[in-house]
Amino acid sequence: MFSGLIAHAGIVAALEGDAARGMTLMVESLDALADGVAHGDSVAVNGVCLTVVAFDDRTMRFDVVPETVQRAAFDTLRPGDRVNVELSLRLGDRLGGHLMYGHVDANAAIVSREPEGQGFRLVVELPPALRPFVVEKGYVALDGVSLTVAASSSESFAIALIPETSRRTTLGIKGAGDRVTIEVDPVARYVQGALTAYARRDG
Repeated sequence: MFSGLIAHAGIVAALEGDAARGMTLMVESLDALADGVAHGDSVAVNGVCLTVVAFDDRTMRFDVVPETVQRAAFDTLRPGDRVNVELSLRLGDRLGGHLMYGHVDANAAIVSREPEGQGFRLVVELPPALRPFVVEKGYVALDGVSLTVAASSSESFAIALIPETSRRTTLGIKGAGDRVTIEVDPVARYVQGALTAYARRDG
């Protein structure tokens, strides 16, 4: 489980493979390694829960299967790209964001990024399959960052980014046309699933 509060920055050190065959991803994140990483740990990279298969004093290595590559658009990453890194929650940790599984639902393009107050307003495409789960004042994770939906329509949704979030995460360097991973609020997913099951039973 993850909270969507990004404590560590990472850099893509190496990337091999493709969307058809799967990929091997190496991420450099000295801060995350200093916090303690072990073989087999779950680590969220841009919101995607991955398993550490090897590590050294500078990098962590992950195997990324084709399903994950396609869903998260990891084939668009390049060495040197910045990524968000979050270690999995421990019992007793503060939960300042919202509970996330790291099971990314989709990726989508940023439509626009405009200054708003001290921060920015980010508008993101809303894939049709995710429309029932994204509502105003609900939660969503973009690139693994826990965020509140400021507004939503059938085609897109908006996020109000505070300066701290822009500074600490990849959302501060992305703009129109760049892609982000999306994970909807698990609570919304289960509510929608229950409503669908009841509708089928009553029908």
